[in-house]
Amino acid sequence: MTREPLTLVGNAKGGTISVLRLHEGELVPLLTNSVGAGCSTFAVDAARGLVYSATTAPTPAIITLTLDAATGELAEIARTDIPDALAYLTLSREGTLLLGASYHGGWGAVWPITEGTVGEATARVEYANLHCVITDPAGLHAYFVSLGAGLIAQYELDADGRLAPLSPSTVAAPEGSGPRHLILGGAGTDAYLVTEYSGEVIRYARDRSSGVLTAQEVLEVFDPTIGLKHSRFGADPRAEHLIWGADLHLARDERYLLASERSGSTVATVELDEGGVLGRVVALWSTEQQPRGFGVAPDGVAVVVAGEASGAVALGTVDPDGSVTPRQRVETGAGPNWVRFA
Repeated sequence: MTREPLTLVGNAKGGTISVLRLHEGELVPLLTNSVGAGCSTFAVDAARGLVYSATTAPTPAIITLTLDAATGELAEIARTDIPDALAYLTLSREGTLLLGASYHGGWGAVWPITEGTVGEATARVEYANLHCVITDPAGLHAYFVSLGAGLIAQYELDADGRLAPLSPSTVAAPEGSGPRHLILGGAGTDAYLVTEYSGEVIRYARDRSSGVLTAQEVLEVFDPTIGLKHSRFGADPRAEHLIWGADLHLARDERYLLASERSGSTVATVELDEGGVLGRVVALWSTEQQPRGFGVAPDGVAVVVAGEASGAVALGTVDPDGSVTPRQRVETGAGPNWVRFA
């Protein structure tokens, strides 16, 4: 019997991670755990029952927590101090490597993991305002997204956590677009980027052998009816009514791509063809206020959106036509902004 997935929600302002069970199409709250201020990104090793969370107090650190799948309890077992707060964490190489990106520090790193303990960094890269880092499923290539420099830095990643730049070492995003989060399609031949300032999704073709990305089509994914304007570094999107792109994920066997925009509080559904090419926006879901982060469940149908300004998450289901049907709203804590499944 397949275990029902757990949904973990990071409530950054409250310093907590809420654990909910996705049971028969409904979110059932289990426990909200106090883990430390600034827990705005975490990575889940479901096979080992471990969670790696970034925190900011008393000093920036990565903490390792055990996850009790029955009760939702998280218990700290290790802590590794780091120079600056992290904006993104991801696991690779079957949970033996942890990669992180520091927005305010302007650096990214790779750390080895031994029995849940994060070791000394084996590699470090430096680009302005790094917002995301991912690897391909095999952990052979790593991609760091720099909002400040407007690019994706691409590397070969070895089993020991060392990085070697690819050729070319970077691939540009459109000038002034504000590249933010990146994901790969399951076949490994496509990468999708959401931009913060222009509210676009960009597809990059990926060479599976070399790992090199090449820019392809671009599509706007914000609400065109509410008069949002192009944003820029250092602007206040709320005060100036600016585009504020945030997160993206694939759904329904990669037939659709979902992307969130915070000023309009929407999640757009983009249709993909059989080759992964971007089609048109087929639906726009008005959801929780300021949807900074969200996640799509392992079934590819259930989607959980965190409203950074609402203190709650919304559960919806992606219908066959790409529209999202709202199902439930659950309050989780102050400043929810990160969603992952276990």
